[in-house]
Amino acid sequence: MIYDFDRIIDREGTAAIKLAGLQEHWGRTDLIPLWVADMDFASPPFILDAIRRRCDREILGYTSEHDGYYRSIIDWVKSRYGMSVDRGAITFVGGIVPGIAFAINCFTARGDKILIQPPVYHPFRQVSLANGRQVVTNPLILEDGVYRMDIDDFCRKVKGCKLFILCNPHNPGGVVWKEEELCAVAEICYEEGVLVLSDEIHADLTLPPYRHRPFCMVGERAKMNSVTFMAPSKAFNIPGISASQAIIYDKALHRRFETFLEAGESNMGHVFAFLSVEAAYTHGTEWLDQCLAYIQGNIDYTADFLQEHTPKIRVLRPHASYLVWLDCRALCLSQEALNDFFVDKAHLALNDGALFGEEGKGFMRLNVGSPRSVLERALKQLVEAYVVMGF
Repeated sequence: MIYDFDRIIDREGTAAIKLAGLQEHWGRTDLIPLWVADMDFASPPFILDAIRRRCDREILGYTSEHDGYYRSIIDWVKSRYGMSVDRGAITFVGGIVPGIAFAINCFTARGDKILIQPPVYHPFRQVSLANGRQVVTNPLILEDGVYRMDIDDFCRKVKGCKLFILCNPHNPGGVVWKEEELCAVAEICYEEGVLVLSDEIHADLTLPPYRHRPFCMVGERAKMNSVTFMAPSKAFNIPGISASQAIIYDKALHRRFETFLEAGESNMGHVFAFLSVEAAYTHGTEWLDQCLAYIQGNIDYTADFLQEHTPKIRVLRPHASYLVWLDCRALCLSQEALNDFFVDKAHLALNDGALFGEEGKGFMRLNVGSPRSVLERALKQLVEAYVVMGF
């Protein structure tokens, strides 16, 4: 079946944050929204059909995990990543950010230190601080348009920490980490007694020829000293379903996490959660392959177009995901002026790079998960603003 990613879908009136948040964040609604990390493609028909079939049964009662839910996860991670897991290692969580918050409260105490690698997905810092923990930073190093880990600095900074939150693949930099980096982190954290939380929500969006490597698969120490968070939400454009899973191989860690969740009934899924996961992982391969090809085309188009027309805005080509990190430092603007340029001159809503940490200043995050015609219009507006500003 051929899926249509060029079709424009009207999201007005759906309370989509991408649209509804424009007034709140920028005080205006005339911006092309390229910020919130969901896609403007139709969610896959096999997931929508599964939801419709469930609605036809007329009673939307309490729902439990079923065998098909577990089997779909087990088969998916085995076929995609060669990852062997049994249902006893899988725990449902209603979203990865809530899952990280639960893990922070389960495995650490107030005042404990948590290590992150900025520029990085901002909830890592926000959730840690909001729960009374201290944040320690191990900034990434940008070389030739690709981020790498500073392992020497990591060795120093990790001492005294209780948790390390890994973004794998990385958001916003789009990096698929090298195995040697993951192995180094695994060994250091094991020796220092630091538990690793690996956010792998963008794993299924890894773009060929790159291959995602789950952190828990790089060695026995990584496997037994980590909590891996995965979800179909980004790859299959169903973040509103709020269905994710934690995979924990160490039985003591798994039991501790399950007990924590059960105390607040935080591991209960809503009526559409389990069936949506099952539909995505059971029927999603062909749709996802076509979606990834379309995303790669949008990335290529963006990189080529900006290189030709706005050479001072450099595209960091992602190894994974539809989120593109734009290096705007050559424009020589303050962060406030940079945001004004995109909003007031180009009439675009992107994520401010500073949101991802001090190291994100001079950068902006662009979501290219839209029909090509929307992206073309947005980039044309950017070029027009660039010319007017005389860069």
